[in-house]
Amino acid sequence: MNYSVAVRALCEFTAKTGDLDLRFTPSPSAQQGIAGHALVASRRGDGYEREISLEGNYRHLRVRGRADGFDPVRNQLEEVKTFRGDLALIPANHRALHWAQVKIYGWLLCQSRELDEIRLALVYFDIVSQRETLLSEVFSAAELQGFFNQQCERFIVWAEQELAHRTDRDHALSELKFPHACFRNGQRPLAEAVYKAVGTGRCLMLQAPTGIGKTLGTLFPMLKALPIQNLDKLFFLAAKTPGRRLALNSLRSLMPEQEREQAPAPLRVLELVARDKACEHPDKACHGEACPLANGFYDRLPGAREAAVKTGMLDQVALREVALAHSVCPYYLSQELTRWSDVIVGDYNYYFDLNAMLFGLTVANQWRVGVLVDEAHNLVERARRMYSAELDQAAFKALRRGVPVALKKALDRLDRQWRDLGKSVGEEGAPSGYRVLDSLPTKLLNALHNAVAAITDYLTEHPFGLDAALQTFYFDAMHFCRLSELFDEHSLFDMTFRPGRRGGATSTLCLRNIVPAEFLNPRFDATRATVLFSATLSPSRYYGDLLGLPASTPWMEVESPFSTEQLSVQVIDRVSTRFHHRAASLAPIVELMSHQFAVCPGNYLAFFSSFDYLEQVVGLLRQRHPDIPVWVQSRRMDEPARQTFLERFSEDEQGIGFAVLGGVFGEGIDLPGERLIGAFIATLGLPQMNPVNEQFKRRMGVLFGSGYDYTYLYPGVQKVIQAAGRVIRTQQDRGVIYLIDDRFAGPQVQRLLPGWWQMASSAATRHSHPFG
Repeated sequence: MNYSVAVRALCEFTAKTGDLDLRFTPSPSAQQGIAGHALVASRRGDGYEREISLEGNYRHLRVRGRADGFDPVRNQLEEVKTFRGDLALIPANHRALHWAQVKIYGWLLCQSRELDEIRLALVYFDIVSQRETLLSEVFSAAELQGFFNQQCERFIVWAEQELAHRTDRDHALSELKFPHACFRNGQRPLAEAVYKAVGTGRCLMLQAPTGIGKTLGTLFPMLKALPIQNLDKLFFLAAKTPGRRLALNSLRSLMPEQEREQAPAPLRVLELVARDKACEHPDKACHGEACPLANGFYDRLPGAREAAVKTGMLDQVALREVALAHSVCPYYLSQELTRWSDVIVGDYNYYFDLNAMLFGLTVANQWRVGVLVDEAHNLVERARRMYSAELDQAAFKALRRGVPVALKKALDRLDRQWRDLGKSVGEEGAPSGYRVLDSLPTKLLNALHNAVAAITDYLTEHPFGLDAALQTFYFDAMHFCRLSELFDEHSLFDMTFRPGRRGGATSTLCLRNIVPAEFLNPRFDATRATVLFSATLSPSRYYGDLLGLPASTPWMEVESPFSTEQLSVQVIDRVSTRFHHRAASLAPIVELMSHQFAVCPGNYLAFFSSFDYLEQVVGLLRQRHPDIPVWVQSRRMDEPARQTFLERFSEDEQGIGFAVLGGVFGEGIDLPGERLIGAFIATLGLPQMNPVNEQFKRRMGVLFGSGYDYTYLYPGVQKVIQAAGRVIRTQQDRGVIYLIDDRFAGPQVQRLLPGWWQMASSAATRHSHPFG
């Protein structure tokens, strides 16, 4: 069995040495790199060959790649590297890597064309001056073959280990057993649907009730499919930390302890965490002169990599232990290990973001992957944020005061264009302070591009020349420029005005994505199968339209394992929670809560549409019923405060926890049994009616014909169902849900609620005991 490796991957593995150096140096964009390569090629003679596909073998290792260009007249093979600024600033270890690549290409060409010798050239092309710096040397075929064999020999031990691991992994997964004696009700059809989706190579939307065991029920069949479908990797993507933890726990249960403790383990699992959470030295810069874990990183990487792949279960704690034992950075060790792991657990952004690492590696390495998207209803809003960009004028004005002289002209021009745009589009013409432009402001965007170029040129000469505020603006501006090039009907360009400190107004510019489908669709196409699962994935057309799923994507609802006898759902239709009725709603809601607590003491969650509304109800409840214990979500809760809030829901306590619908306590928390016996949901959950959402409604009305439903109704009801799902977590649980608003009684809303709920109106149940 042969092991295939790309030239670049081979050289990065065998020839990369020295420090990790993440000091920001301006580099060409992908488009600039492509244009630079094309310009260099256009300057060559008629017989010049471009992008020559090459491959060769060393024992059972197949090496493949594409050389940039070959001049047969001069017998010169060229590797083109685009850059900007001072060529001398390119680190020595990067240049060594470049020479390694061109030498490998040189041998592959000599072998294929039976050449005795060849001139190898590194062509460094400055995209600003458009000048070439050529470094060349003549090598004999024998010299290059020796270099090729040496690099392959260094890699082949690893390749043989990888081939053996793949065999062991596939055997272990073929023998994989479900970790429990039987499936929960509904879990087997869920697993069968996932297995079938991977087998047929299709995406799948799965709606299954909270508490059914969706994480384990999707991981098991996807793992079983890995060897059969010859998949390289499985990505489990979650919106929040609890989702990642649940996936890691499920993977531990699937692999018996004795298998997890084998060295090497048959299944390599890697957890990716954000850089700020993994960094050991947040006060130091990411380069060898500042951080001890960056100094000599690539020299110590082989030992760390070898130890890591033997560990098997590399969650954040285990990865950190390996990294520190070898004195390397945990975050960048995790980046390296994505290439050698079987299952990767991380946030949505690692695959769906504009510059997503896992998507880029999948395409570059032609991996066959399966993707599981946990709590997939969150992907709509998360993706919108990924493909949106903002620039704040007040922050821009503040940073201009201290900019270097070399940047003053470009930033002054941007300031003028920004002020002119504000005057032309209507501080006076937009009473709400909000305005949508029909087209992109060309003059302002040109000025923004020029400002980015000026900062880039300045950084070329002064690598450490930006303060934090200017650097933040620089990255934000580059992101803004990039998204402006992708602008279409899927997004809005808008301005929000607010009063300035010294009179006048400042504005925030926003490229605001509404429909991320166009950006996400290529990411679905790059997988063998993507399974999106959640308790709230209906209506299917809403998620299919907004996420860009293939038209052939099936939607499946798994039957609930819970019975109507477990849950009393009561619609309080004599109360309106609309904004202008809220004052009148306070007393009825407080009396409902106090009555329920008196009839059936226990732990309850109460959800409201805003902190203001929540605080009004809490105040009246404390005033009228001070004996009822109350704990309240605060506006800016850190992780310890959230944990303290949840710990109040114990079997030994009783009371009501107050939270905002759609917040951190509205989904992803598990409070089984007596820890939670009921919920009061005093809102339909509709997003606030404001100028931005009204623009969303108009645009989605044009695109899909259901502007109100897509903007307000579906997102609101989804949050209600998620919050209600906290109450019944197991087949032994019993509980009550009060839906407090007259609109819950309407047929349009009731059609969207779970079919297994049996609802009664307030008139029929006003004095009934929720548990019969």
